[in-house]
Amino acid sequence: MKRRVVITGMGAITPIGNSVPEFWDGIKEGKVGIGPITKFDTTDYKVKNAAEVKGFDVKQRLDKKAGRRMDVFSQYAVSAAMEAAEDSGIVMEQEDPYRVGVIISSGIGGLPIMESEHKKLLEKGPKRISPMLIPNMISNMAAGNTAIALGCKGKCTNVVTACATGSHSIGDALRAIQYGDADVMFAGGTESSITPLAVAGFSNMTALSTEEDPYKASIPFDKNRSGFVMGEGAGVVVLEELEHAKARGAKIYAELSGYGATCDAFHITSPAEDGSGAAKAMELAMKEAGVTPEEVDYVNAHGTSTHHNDLFETRAIHLAFGDAAAHLKINSTKSMIGHLLGAAGAVELITCVKSVQESYIHPTVGTTEKDEECDLDYVIGEPVLQPVNVAISNSLGFGGHNASLLIKKYEE
Repeated sequence: MKRRVVITGMGAITPIGNSVPEFWDGIKEGKVGIGPITKFDTTDYKVKNAAEVKGFDVKQRLDKKAGRRMDVFSQYAVSAAMEAAEDSGIVMEQEDPYRVGVIISSGIGGLPIMESEHKKLLEKGPKRISPMLIPNMISNMAAGNTAIALGCKGKCTNVVTACATGSHSIGDALRAIQYGDADVMFAGGTESSITPLAVAGFSNMTALSTEEDPYKASIPFDKNRSGFVMGEGAGVVVLEELEHAKARGAKIYAELSGYGATCDAFHITSPAEDGSGAAKAMELAMKEAGVTPEEVDYVNAHGTSTHHNDLFETRAIHLAFGDAAAHLKINSTKSMIGHLLGAAGAVELITCVKSVQESYIHPTVGTTEKDEECDLDYVIGEPVLQPVNVAISNSLGFGGHNASLLIKKYEE
């Protein structure tokens, strides 16, 4: 029999706040974290905007030496995990460390150090390459560094599925607890790849918005949408077996009760045009959680602001929910924080948890005029204040990777 799993802690580094309270305040203010790229000179680039993390100081969480030995994506991950650990109230000295695991992943890994060290190789030769290049670059180091920082000796893995990375990591962590591999898991995603190479690559495949007005750049489901905005940051949740959480008197934010994972097996970048893969992921999440489409209140959409994603995700929701789709509240957090790539699903699940807690569904900020084929309720203009008992978070990645996570308001 599968064990019940609850969320007992959360941590976040985002373009609108470097903690969960700051992030959520930014969400409720309708704050847009998009602005001119400061990490490199964009003179020769069509894309000028990104959603950068602002005011992050790794020394607030880690000593100088430890921080210096990590690339930025790992710094974000460890910082968010430490916040989540504090929030959960877990005391590692009182836990069996082999029952506490980590699945925190990155879609790309240490791209900034790859680029800077490659430049050094070309200009100064192989002897000048940093001995820390490899451990800074490889994407599993977000999980590895978190485990070292917190003392977690259980299952420690790394799921890389592009923009679905964070959600698949949380889903795999859910399974680890359900089937007895662990009692506690730190799970989520992290990314810091606003770099010349990444922006050029995404830009040349026409995935990024070239809109220079930050408030019109990421407008999911709008008829004038023109591409996504690259973001960065990290989201980490503490997942815990229910009885373990109750035994230590933990506060319980919500129950994670459904997970669906599918593949479109269709195209390297485009989702399946009929939305069938994403629909099946939502259906599987609902089936596992034992809820009907009518019982779902809210879907936090992948909602990238690209033409294909928003249209095909809308079709997926129609397929999965049937007539009940008309009653759903749907939004895209990417309207405020851009697309955090491997971190997106984790931060968006945190958004769902806060929505369940506070009966607050944020608007899809900046979206004003729906695409005619995007015909659902995307919470345009004003927030919706209503009870949220069941919420789904969707993540859809290049390669056809689909993930849906379903949370419920916790009940005994």
